[in-house]
Amino acid sequence: MSNTDNKDLMETLPVLARQYLMYLTTIKSSSRLTVKEYIFDLRLFFRFMKARKLKISFENIEEIDILDIDIDFIENISREDIFEFLFFVSEKRDNLNASRARKLSAVRGFFKYLNKQVNKLENNPAENIDYPTIKQALPKYLSLEESIELLRAVESDALNKNKARDLCVITLFLNCGMRLSELVGINLSDISQDLTTIRIVGKGRKERFIYLNPPCQKTLTDYLEIRAKLEGVKGGDTDALFISRNLRRISNNGVQKMIDKSFEKAGLGGKNYSTHKLRHTAATLMYQHGGVDTRVLQEILGHEHLNTTQIYTHVANAQVKEAVHKNPLANIDINTEMKEE
Repeated sequence: MSNTDNKDLMETLPVLARQYLMYLTTIKSSSRLTVKEYIFDLRLFFRFMKARKLKISFENIEEIDILDIDIDFIENISREDIFEFLFFVSEKRDNLNASRARKLSAVRGFFKYLNKQVNKLENNPAENIDYPTIKQALPKYLSLEESIELLRAVESDALNKNKARDLCVITLFLNCGMRLSELVGINLSDISQDLTTIRIVGKGRKERFIYLNPPCQKTLTDYLEIRAKLEGVKGGDTDALFISRNLRRISNNGVQKMIDKSFEKAGLGGKNYSTHKLRHTAATLMYQHGGVDTRVLQEILGHEHLNTTQIYTHVANAQVKEAVHKNPLANIDINTEMKEE
């Protein structure tokens, strides 16, 4: 998805909302995906508000024109109106807590922008509205044995013409815990000459360095030797590390399809594992088997907040709980056992 796509979508929003989203893009360095989601969230929010204020039927809410919404209209949006919107998306749109939380984030950010950044709004009706409680699900990840099986499946696939590339991709995922967008965005110029580090551009365009262990260095060396022999790498993709069959930078979708096939070959298909699960796997293995401190793990993963990283401690706790329940004494009623004697 390009910036042009988002710019076209922004044209469906009121001017003030467009200015806010441009602020997120250019000043706050929000991701294209986040901006796109906010476009849809704010568009629905304004349509709901116009229907509510003008007593228009919600049945045709998608057809409501909102381009004429200005600061006078926005000044009349109250805290209660925002609560009604959240109730609407919950009851009529079946939005779960996570979806409602994102919509509230878009709305809160918009009103904060008007109130604090451009001083167009004296009062912020969205201020201090609590986010819906989101239950943190434990991440899905591969066990150490499954990780090894996945690597072996790719390594042993003699028919795969992209074996060196695919093995390098999966090795980096499992050892370094990078995001899909981070891996796809790696350029040759991001790799140190001695192949010990890779510069990564993460969320919010924040940079960090990934340190490469021996398996990463080996698979990267093997792939770079093959990549160097490829001719005709087109246009601006000459610096892309991972390229597809058409010699262009590999896409997010291309990586996911490759991962899906690799899971199938390893006998791990049907579990809905994604590239993000490989990131979870790297973090879990480092925490559980490597004894890596959560603050160090936070730095490796590029998490802004430590509480995001601490989910991996919950994984360990869950395993401890499971182990206790597997104790053969766990299902024995001592009173029953004594009576039988």
